[in-house]
Amino acid sequence: MRRLIGMTPEPSLYDSLGGMPALRRLSDAFYERVLADELLAPVFANFSPRHVEHVAVWLAEVFSGPAEFTTSLGGHQSLLHSHLGLGIRDEHRQRWLELMSAAVDDTFPDSPDLHAPLMSYFDWGTAIAQQVSQDPVGTDLGDPGPTPRWGREGLQT
Repeated sequence: MRRLIGMTPEPSLYDSLGGMPALRRLSDAFYERVLADELLAPVFANFSPRHVEHVAVWLAEVFSGPAEFTTSLGGHQSLLHSHLGLGIRDEHRQRWLELMSAAVDDTFPDSPDLHAPLMSYFDWGTAIAQQVSQDPVGTDLGDPGPTPRWGREGLQT
């Protein structure tokens, strides 16, 4: 629900979630599941140990927190390029969403109202990741624009 002009603005998802510490917990909870999952573990086998932290930094920026992913890790272009050549299949994407949903529930048990906007973002983002993953490493993706920003009502413009 949008707030009326003159009223206190609704906090960002970043703030509502609890900032960077909460996103690190979410990323840790999710990747603990992924690395133990028979279907997804092979997809993530070559990721660096810093991947889990980078995901938390990405999510912070997407959910209207600090723009550290853009300033320090290459921004939207870098994120898209990291998915090139992975060959993500429908069953990978579906399992990813299932594991993330469980991680969201476990990480934010007292905030069920945040589940829908988070999963809406993850559904949107994994569709893009799957599409990009079909292209070979080295593909020129053009300029994807700035890092998207996501709020309770979806993609912010």
